[in-house]
Amino acid sequence: MKKVVAALLLTTCAGAVFAQQALKPEEMIKYRKAGYSFMAWNMGKIKANLEGTYNKEQVVAAANVVAATANSGMGALFGAGTDKDVGSEKTRVKPEFFKEQDKVKELAMAYIKEANELQKVAATGDAAAVKVQFGKTGESCKACHDKYRKD
Repeated sequence: MKKVVAALLLTTCAGAVFAQQALKPEEMIKYRKAGYSFMAWNMGKIKANLEGTYNKEQVVAAANVVAATANSGMGALFGAGTDKDVGSEKTRVKPEFFKEQDKVKELAMAYIKEANELQKVAATGDAAAVKVQFGKTGESCKACHDKYRKD
């Protein structure tokens, strides 16, 4: 048990040190792309369950990831210098994203609300309700893409 506690403490401290380090624009783009890719993969798992054999545990796990990622503070990864390609990291963010922060915040908060609701609905195991909320969550995600993502 002591080893587990020590490992958790070490991981937490390492995470805190990393979080305090200033990221370079290239790193911010890399991490945000990874976060959104992981979230998309989990949305895909939910969709596959809705279209095939429904497995509540898989849907709950995926919805938990979607909500956790939505609530993770990824907005901090849209810092100065991330409005264009940097080094080997490409971005599809339109310049308007950085100029319309009030609208971006509104869209982000709407997505977080829907992602949190998806997590709650998934926990019930009601596939029909998950399907409805999955649609709402996807639409709130798409709203930002439609406005601020280059094709």
